[in-house]
Amino acid sequence: MRISAKGRYALAAVISMAQQYNSGEYITVISISEKLGISKIYLEQVFSLLKKAKIVNSTKGTQGGYQLARTPSQITVLDVLMSVEVSLFEQAQETVSDKAPDIEQALRLSVFNVLDKNVRQTLSTITIADLVIEAENYKNYNTLMFYI
Repeated sequence: MRISAKGRYALAAVISMAQQYNSGEYITVISISEKLGISKIYLEQVFSLLKKAKIVNSTKGTQGGYQLARTPSQITVLDVLMSVEVSLFEQAQETVSDKAPDIEQALRLSVFNVLDKNVRQTLSTITIADLVIEAENYKNYNTLMFYI
């Protein structure tokens, strides 16, 4: 499975916001852009989709920016990807339905529908809070100090 840059950036941005969730502050696209090394213009497009999907809220002004609309434990990877990855969750196109409807049905029932169901099921069990914990574990693992 290939997730586009838009999907990967959306997940990274939401995780970054979740790491600061308890501060209650609004986070600017510029600060996320600088922290993650992602184009500000590209992130603005991503945040427009995240806002439309009600993953984030925004406010304008000098203290403006974005906040997660729900707690990190209430937002799943599926929620984020569905907001920005239109083609990832589209039903597979028909392959040979005109000439071989039996093969088409076999493919749909035994491969495509099963794959779609399992991908959705898996992505719906992983929360943004889970990914924040995983990122913290990685950060802590890489900063261990050994004294002799």
